[in-house]
Amino acid sequence: MRKLNMDELNRLTVAEFKQSKKIPVIAVLENIRSAYNVGSVFRTADAFLLEAIYICGYTCTPPHKEIKKTALGAEDTVAWKHFKNTNLAIHELHELGYTVYAVEQAEGSTLLNKVDYKTGDKVAVIFGNEVTGVEQSTIKQCAGCIEIPQAGMKHSLNIATAAGVVLWELVRG
Repeated sequence: MRKLNMDELNRLTVAEFKQSKKIPVIAVLENIRSAYNVGSVFRTADAFLLEAIYICGYTCTPPHKEIKKTALGAEDTVAWKHFKNTNLAIHELHELGYTVYAVEQAEGSTLLNKVDYKTGDKVAVIFGNEVTGVEQSTIKQCAGCIEIPQAGMKHSLNIATAAGVVLWELVRG
């Protein structure tokens, strides 16, 4: 086994990335405190060719030095839009034909490994604040909640890690 060099990775240029066909999945960030977490989600969205990131509330937006540090340029490739609040983002997503889910531990949530999702479906997933999660008022506007199965004591993941797990499961099909 040999590690691939940069030339062998066949990376797209920024222009090629922007022109490429995207997976119709949008990550929605609701009141994320850490710009490092935001940057990590940008990098994940780039890796998986997501349609966009919707940034809501007080979540910081590019350009931002901490986003840049973890996004490593993905803030320049992934389409993003800021909304004053999550309600406005959800309204737009519904108008665009997206089914919206919250990523949250909730009554009646669907475990991630049981989500009935078909490749090509237009889906948006909302990731909430590092401490309080997705707001209850937001959950009420969603088609349901997706929960990551967990067996440990903490039963919680960092938002950037949770985004990586959920987004991979949605795009891997």
